[in-house]
Amino acid sequence: YQHNLSMSKKDFNHSDQTVPFADTIMVRDSCLCLHVRRAARTIARRFDDAFRPLDLTSGQYSLLMSLNRPYPPHMKDVADLLAMDRTTLTANLKPLERRGLVEIAPDPKDKRGRLITLTRDGMALLARAFPIWQETQQQLENQVADEDPKQLLAALINLSHDPDD
Repeated sequence: YQHNLSMSKKDFNHSDQTVPFADTIMVRDSCLCLHVRRAARTIARRFDDAFRPLDLTSGQYSLLMSLNRPYPPHMKDVADLLAMDRTTLTANLKPLERRGLVEIAPDPKDKRGRLITLTRDGMALLARAFPIWQETQQQLENQVADEDPKQLLAALINLSHDPDD
């Protein structure tokens, strides 16, 4: 181990070590990260296709839905819920703000904080999108009908928690 610390990056990246092809197959067939990513991309694509007539992506739908609260949330709370940093959240909010679907304003109680509000147009779009979400969600749940969709969801939620938190 100490030897590797003194190696240059070039030396470390160009070692003579190999990984057997059998290990590649084992990872392909059992890697949680690979299969969760593949499933996430496939599911997002299904929702994107379903929401396309509303000019909405699955990510935008999730963001709008996260704003559907009795009181406007702080940016930090929305970023935490969606597991993204505030810079990414801001970038994702900009097109929604330009479309008049959300408003971002300083928190009157703390000018450093920013509150995000779903506008009337945003709520109207969310109301049109919700039945589409329900139908697509049901189709996906039916696809895992042999499994318990609630158990799968619970496992995914469990995996989404940072073990260090």
